[in-house]
Amino acid sequence: MKLIRNLLAIIGLIAILGLAFAYVRLGPRLAEFDPGFLDVYAEFAGRLLETGDPGVAMMWAVPVEEGLSTDDVIASMKSLATAKEFLFVGESPFYKQIEAITGESYRYVNFLSFCDARVGQEMLEYRDQYSGFMPCRIALVEDKQGKLWLYSMNLDLMIHGGKELPEQLKGSAQRVRDTMHEIMVGAAAGEF
Repeated sequence: MKLIRNLLAIIGLIAILGLAFAYVRLGPRLAEFDPGFLDVYAEFAGRLLETGDPGVAMMWAVPVEEGLSTDDVIASMKSLATAKEFLFVGESPFYKQIEAITGESYRYVNFLSFCDARVGQEMLEYRDQYSGFMPCRIALVEDKQGKLWLYSMNLDLMIHGGKELPEQLKGSAQRVRDTMHEIMVGAAAGEF
């Protein structure tokens, strides 16, 4: 019994020393992080544990209502983007590329790109690497069962996942994130 008690005491001491070391070494760095970083990583970790796939965990997925065609959804996205002062800057019908390469028909997969050029400029002035997030894309995908879905990257990791962004850029990035999600939800319901 004495051996077990001593072993547990040693384990406790090691744990306390580890926490103290982490506090001293990581504390100052973590103090610079966005206040929401723990929530964002907790949500990401929960989705990762649920799905086992980091690609799935970092994406938004919105099912399109039955009866809406791909043309309906695209027209809705363009209309909603215009109403929210977002530019529609391009479309890449991926399924056509697959068909051209394979000579066989393929399910519908189309990437639609949207942009707020002013926010894009802010992001580039902050970090050139943020160009990888631009333009914002929404994928319209027919799944293997024939159901339409909208997918886009959840920008919360970029916004809250590290050092806090400058206030102006953070507000602009949050507005872009919210607008992209609103476009997806609205288009999935066929709103204009």
